[in-house]
Amino acid sequence: MSETYLGYRPGDGDTAWGKYFNPEMADLPRHAVSALEHGPQADQVMLGFDSAGTILDEGYQQTENGYGALRGGGFHVAIRTDMPGVTPAMWDWWFGWHGSESSRYKLWHPRAHASAHWGDSGPDGSYVGRTSIIEEYLGSSYAKAAIQFLEPSAMGLDASRLGDDVAVCARLGSSEVPVDTGWFVHHVRATPGGAEMRSRFWMGGPHTGVRRGNRLTDSVIRPLAAHQLPEARDLLVHCSQEMNHLARILPEIYAEFADA
Repeated sequence: MSETYLGYRPGDGDTAWGKYFNPEMADLPRHAVSALEHGPQADQVMLGFDSAGTILDEGYQQTENGYGALRGGGFHVAIRTDMPGVTPAMWDWWFGWHGSESSRYKLWHPRAHASAHWGDSGPDGSYVGRTSIIEEYLGSSYAKAAIQFLEPSAMGLDASRLGDDVAVCARLGSSEVPVDTGWFVHHVRATPGGAEMRSRFWMGGPHTGVRRGNRLTDSVIRPLAAHQLPEARDLLVHCSQEMNHLARILPEIYAEFADA
């Protein structure tokens, strides 16, 4: 593998998409700041993993923006991103397009993303059923992660209810050892004038296990894996930053490269 580093170096911007790299990021939206000011929330007001499929219901859930520890162990993060001028289809395309080049991945979060490549082969533009190998900062912690993209049904989402919505679902884990540490879903639905992404993460505790392991090995690895988890607050900030940043340029990127 080539050297990994943050940002663009001389020559990185010579790609067709390099002109979209912008290290200046917007401030966090007010609703994200309010969630941080509120601090950790009670587990009873957060979405349980077994109820992940209810994210497809109309309206909003009790906690659209917030984080906190879960009673059964681990933590939950929820954050909404408002995206004027963006469509759900743009995000579906993005997840298949960005993973083959680190210079594309860095467009998404220029202050935290270091590298990305596919860990397996697959059709161009696809992501479901594939694993993205990434390196990035979450807060000040450096992570080397494997993101296994799944069919929505693997997380209890009824695909027949999606319509034109997009639900990007994945199992999160380490790229260095065969340990999974959590799950996420990014549900993107149309709104007047654009779209909104509603992101949910379940990390640690019962959501951690040895990849293709068993209950015994899972119980052994969970205390060790807990030390490798990001801080819930850092994950909320990172997700809000990257989704807001890319949403501002995604319509232009999509228009130029989606049919290329």
